[in-house]
This record gives sequence, structure tokens and C-alpha cells, in this order.
Amino acid sequence: MSNSTTMDFLLMEISHMRDLQLFYAMSFFLIYLMTVMGNLVIAAVTTLDKSLHMPMYFFLRNLSILDSCYISVTIPNSCMNSLLGTRSISKAGCGAQVFLVVFFVYVEMVFLTIMAHDRFAAICRPLHYPVIMSPRLCVHSTLAALLSGLIYAALHTLNTFRLPFCHSHAVQQLFCDIPSLLKLSCSDTFSNQVSNLVSALVIGGGSFTYIIKSYVHIFSTVLRFPVGADRKKAFSTCVPHILVVSVFLSSSFYVYLRPSIMSASIVDMVLSVVYCVIPPLFNPIIYSLRNEQIKCAIAKLMT
Repeated sequence: MSNSTTMDFLLMEISHMRDLQLFYAMSFFLIYLMTVMGNLVIAAVTTLDKSLHMPMYFFLRNLSILDSCYISVTIPNSCMNSLLGTRSISKAGCGAQVFLVVFFVYVEMVFLTIMAHDRFAAICRPLHYPVIMSPRLCVHSTLAALLSGLIYAALHTLNTFRLPFCHSHAVQQLFCDIPSLLKLSCSDTFSNQVSNLVSALVIGGGSFTYIIKSYVHIFSTVLRFPVGADRKKAFSTCVPHILVVSVFLSSSFYVYLRPSIMSASIVDMVLSVVYCVIPPLFNPIIYSLRNEQIKCAIAKLMT
């Protein structure tokens, strides 16, 4: 199939049956609404309530806004395709999806790492916490995450779309991602696969290692607390966070680091949906709905 700079890509269909397409579209749309509403409520509460103007809630607000944008890149387009029975996406739209997904995944990992560091400082270094997590450091670290994310996403997107796509127009995925596009190229993609592997191990592996290290220190400190509510509260927040990060990284690692010679399957599609939906859906629950200060702030704003 000849290469073209103006060609459209064809995304994968969830099902060939119209009833199932409508069912999946409505299900994904409900999950999308729940996720966006939950994250926007948290962002609004942490902004309007002055008692929550602290480093922990500053990053929680940033994470909530980021998650709302992250899930909006893929799910609405997939729902619209299912409702309208279309599969086509322009090359520009496909490039935008690749850029935004890579950008939001990168910034998500940086924010989760900073939040783990914040909890470590608050629990293990309480006397030095105002210095470790100063307002200036919070703003600078956020800007650094966003700027480095833009550069990181731009490099990966340009490195992918410099390739000629001539094997097929059919992307074996619900949205455009780098592994699916590499399979469509008729040129050598070894350098792309190596760059994906190295960046995933450095960014994802480094972040996960630091998060686990931080929580090991937190657990060792919490275990020295008297048995009671404080210990239970710490474990109830930390354990779900580690589980969500583990699911997020394991699913994305499988999709992005799997050898390109392996054929696409329904497992790849499910895991892609997992790393796009699970973190934005569960982060508000883990960090906010289990937090008494957030609950009180929501009740205060409602009354």
C-alpha cells in the first residue's frame, strides 16, 4: 500500500455487532463522566477551600486536572467512533493522540513520584517538611514536569511519525499509540524500539523504584506508631496507591515494551484501556474520598 502524507488511519473496532458497540460506548461514556466529575470536584475543592492550600493538596489538584485531560484524549473519541460506526482518524489527529498520551503518562508518573516524596517528607521528616516541600519548590517542580513532558512527548512523536507507513492503514488499537504505529511502518524500527525501552525503564522504572522506596520508609515509620487510627489511615492510603501505580505501569510496560513481531490481541486492547482509565478513575478515590479533610471541605462548600 503506497505511503501518503495525507492518509487517514483506521482504528480498531470493539465489536462488529452494532448492539455491542452501543453498549461499550455507553459504558465508556459513563466511566468517563464519573472520572471527569470526580477529578473536577477535587480540583474545585482544593482550590476554593483555603485550609487545603498545602503542598499535598497542591499536587492533588494538579493530578486531578491532569487526569481529566488524560482520559479525555482517548475515551470520548472511542465512544464517538462506536456511536457513529466510524473508524477513521486523520494523520494529524493520530499524531495529536500519540503526543498527548505520551505527555500525560510522563507527567502522571512525575506527579505520582512527587506525591510519594511529599508523603515521605510529611511522615518521616515532619520537622523539615516546610523546607523540603516549600511553595517555591512545588511550583518549580510542576513547571519542570510540564516542560520536560512536552519535550519528551515531542521527541517520541517526531521519532515515530518520521517513519513511512505503507504496510497498512489499520491501527490495531482503540486509539493511536506508538507500538501499534511501529507495526505499520515498512522501514527499520529497531532504533524506535530501543528508545521506547530505554525511556520506559528510566522514567517508569525510576519513578516506580522511588515510590516503592518512599513507601518502605513510610511503612517502617508508621509501624513504630502506637496501634490505632493513624497507622490504619496511613496503610489505607498507601497500599491502594501502590496497587494503582503497579497496574498502571505493568499494563503500559506490556503494551509498549512487547516485541513488535508479536501479533495484536484483545489483551493489548484491554491493557491499553486499563492504563488510560484506571489511574484517572481511582486516584480521586484513593487520595480524596478516603480523606476526611476533603470530605469536610466538600460538605462545607455544599452547605
